Amino acid sequence: MKAALVNGSPAHVSIKRCMIMPARFSLIAFMWLLINCAGCQMHPSISFRNDVYPILEENCKNCHTPPRGKGYKTSGLDMKNFDTLMKGTVYGPVIIPGNSNRSILNMLVEGRADTSIRMPHNEDES
Repeated sequence: MKAALVNGSPAHVSIKRCMIMPARFSLIAFMWLLINCAGCQMHPSISFRNDVYPILEENCKNCHTPPRGKGYKTSGLDMKNFDTLMKGTVYGPVIIPGNSNRSILNMLVEGRADTSIRMPHNEDES
């Protein structure tokens, strides 16, 4: 039985690398997993509640939770749970399952969008 490959490496090696990356890159890695695995069972050991939500809670939830969050007031993006996150903003979805390159949330976290809307806003520039 062959190990599952992710970008030419065994999946478990890729996940271990994500776990030891700096916080911003870990956030990007988990967003990639969320976006690419939404609704699939490719990585059953990855769970939104246990693996992704704690990162969102630490980096995003203060601004993106109704009713007072500034990010929520501006965009309507509610990150209190998986269902509200998948609904997206008043402008449309921020996650495109299976396509992390076109997912707005991933673009914002990676810095591929305008710097004024790069997420998270409170991140120290290094």
